Amino acid sequence: MKFIKSYLLVGVAVSALIAGAAWKLAPSYAADEHNHAHEESEEKHDDHGHGGEGSHEEEEGVIRLDEAQLSAAGIEVSPIYAGNLSREVVVPGRVVAAADMMAQIVPKVAGTVVEARKNLGDTVEKGEVLALIESREMAEAVADYLAAKRAGELARTTFNREKTLWDKKVTAEQDYLAARNTHQEAQIRLDLTRQKLQALGHDDATIKKYDGGVSADSLRFHELRSPLAGRVISRELTLGEYVDTTHTAFSVANLGTLWIETAIAPNDLPFVKEGQAATITGGANKAEGKLVFVSPAIDAETRAAKAIIALDNRDEKWRPGEFATAAIATAAQQSGLLVPKDALQMIEGKPTAFARTKEGFEKRVVTTGREDSNMIEILSGITEGEMIAVSGTFTLKAELGKAEAEHAH
Repeated sequence: MKFIKSYLLVGVAVSALIAGAAWKLAPSYAADEHNHAHEESEEKHDDHGHGGEGSHEEEEGVIRLDEAQLSAAGIEVSPIYAGNLSREVVVPGRVVAAADMMAQIVPKVAGTVVEARKNLGDTVEKGEVLALIESREMAEAVADYLAAKRAGELARTTFNREKTLWDKKVTAEQDYLAARNTHQEAQIRLDLTRQKLQALGHDDATIKKYDGGVSADSLRFHELRSPLAGRVISRELTLGEYVDTTHTAFSVANLGTLWIETAIAPNDLPFVKEGQAATITGGANKAEGKLVFVSPAIDAETRAAKAIIALDNRDEKWRPGEFATAAIATAAQQSGLLVPKDALQMIEGKPTAFARTKEGFEKRVVTTGREDSNMIEILSGITEGEMIAVSGTFTLKAELGKAEAEHAH
């Protein structure tokens, strides 16, 4: 019996020792298992390319676009080379109608407006009638011309008869000389009345209509005509209004060529010469012009010399009255690599270009130098002859931001 109790006590003690050892080993084993699982997870993570440094660096800054996408986005590619920058004089100005392509049309007789055929914005041809003015002065001028014409015909007939009689020694010399003087006076009066009609705006074709006989009702009307082809930019008359020779009824301008009126400071005058090119910017418009006039005198009020730049406006993008800035190219300066300003985009506060690669485009942070109104010098970041995007770069910037956002996730 004692032997059995002793055996049981020994068994209980051994069980307790085994349990204690197992309890001490359990935390270490669990930690090992956890570490092993974590290592396996990291290996799997690396195998799939998520979080690996090599994969992210290869894709960063690269924009993949095929030729169809380039064409749709309007992206143009060109190599870059060294060139010349223009030294510029930049001045503000105002767009006006060219003085030699504009007319302010004033009636040459006083009268009442009975018909207005053109409105603001209408296109007119040279010589086209703009309005009809009923005028007593016009009626009297035409009547005087017709009377002088008939008197001249009568005087010529009388002179021819007297000359024939004088040649035959039938009439007295005094009658012949009197007929000759009367004929000459009639011719002078006819010339004066014709000149008056011309001064009132009648050309030879219109005067010939009077010679052929016209309706008496038409004698009192003055036709207000345009002296040039263009568009009506101002109309200052209404039906029934009385106008005189100081009233500007219409303004017509040919807007195919406009002027930029500006002023050149005295310090810049030595560099500015007529014939130099100028880049005009205003609002969303940009165009090339030519300096056609620089005043030889300094204005007493502005202390600057007036200058005029001619601008081709056949596409009618520019309008008289708007403000513009003119950059006059005065001299060329040799420079390093040059790219159009549109080729660069600011990304994270740094000027960036987009170089063409086999995969698409690669962003290049560049260092810039001097610039003019169109081009900018590149000091570093791109090598000569490298192909870069020169237009549509805003689209590339947007695609780059989209790609970087996807990598961040």
